[in-house]
Amino acid sequence: MKLEIVAVGAQGAAVAAEEGADRIELCTALELGGLTPSQGLMDAAQEAADGRLEIHPLIRSRPGDFLYSGADVDTMAREIRFLLSQGAHGVVIGVLTAAGDIDVPATRKLADTALETNSEAQLTFHRAIDQTPDPAAAVEQLVELGFTRVLSSGGAATVGEGIATLERMVHRAAGRLEVMAGGGLALADIPVLQAAGLSAVHLSAKTTVSTWKNPAGAPDTAATSDPTAYMVTNRDLVRAARTASR
Repeated sequence: MKLEIVAVGAQGAAVAAEEGADRIELCTALELGGLTPSQGLMDAAQEAADGRLEIHPLIRSRPGDFLYSGADVDTMAREIRFLLSQGAHGVVIGVLTAAGDIDVPATRKLADTALETNSEAQLTFHRAIDQTPDPAAAVEQLVELGFTRVLSSGGAATVGEGIATLERMVHRAAGRLEVMAGGGLALADIPVLQAAGLSAVHLSAKTTVSTWKNPAGAPDTAATSDPTAYMVTNRDLVRAARTASR
């Protein structure tokens, strides 16, 4: 089973590579749901991974919803060109309409930009798919658009709750694209996902690091407003996921 790890820095890329992950989704600002990594981060991640895994940057120019303006789409097209030109193996994209359907013209523009930049680029549609009315039905559109895979929790809050829909997505895809389970993924879900026919899993495997020092007598607000907190990749979680997904 393929294992994809979310990495927000060179540390995460190195850990994922050392622990045998197949791919990373490279992004920044995971606390905002993930944003496009910089060219500098892409370069650092490539050096840290040292060719041991694939690097797929998330292309998301701003936080919030997946309803993008023409300027947003143009920005993301530029990001796609730069990051693929740096050597990314593929990109992770997704655009929706106000009705919650896949925005086919905008998504096609991003997909075409990627393939024009590198004809071998892999295309992953991210968890915007889980906001569509029927993720399984949306698989057909992704196949038509030339996508390599789709990342989904089965339209549920967690993968565990969405396994039935994920199984329907696998059946609908019929081998034409890869369905990758991600979003609230628990290690215990992995054997169930394998039994359901899924061939890839995705998890953030994150740990929060903090240097918070609460002044004597001050209220303890670190849990909700720690200005020193940031996320790193947890080696033990990556190792356990690799073991579970073999």
